[in-house]
Amino acid sequence: MSAMTGYIRALFYFASLYDGFLGILFVIAPAWVLETVGVPVPYHVGFIQFPAALLIVFAIMFFVVAKRPVENRSLIPYGIMLKVSYCVVIFPYWILGRMTIIWKPFAIADLVFAVLFWLAYRELGERLPVSTQ
Repeated sequence: MSAMTGYIRALFYFASLYDGFLGILFVIAPAWVLETVGVPVPYHVGFIQFPAALLIVFAIMFFVVAKRPVENRSLIPYGIMLKVSYCVVIFPYWILGRMTIIWKPFAIADLVFAVLFWLAYRELGERLPVSTQ
């Protein structure tokens, strides 16, 4: 294992912990989290819990990538799309002044993750064995 592969593993382990923690927190206590930061709770907390549950699914996927980055490189674009999807929703509303503070740090973190995932994907592509077909 190269040093770069070690960094890539650490990145995806961290992403797994980050998304897993947020997912579990927002599945278990969405109203508490929102009320704590002064954000109105939607009329049904399922609107928060469903995307939070999806974060848990992605956290598991990031853990799988972390364990075997080269072999699971094909999963990385899905992580990139997750992070970009969040950013393209949050940043325009933020620019328009219609975004509450709670979602902004997550958008910044996801932008950083998206870039790092893309760099990891490229790096791992250079390590793939050449096909003999």
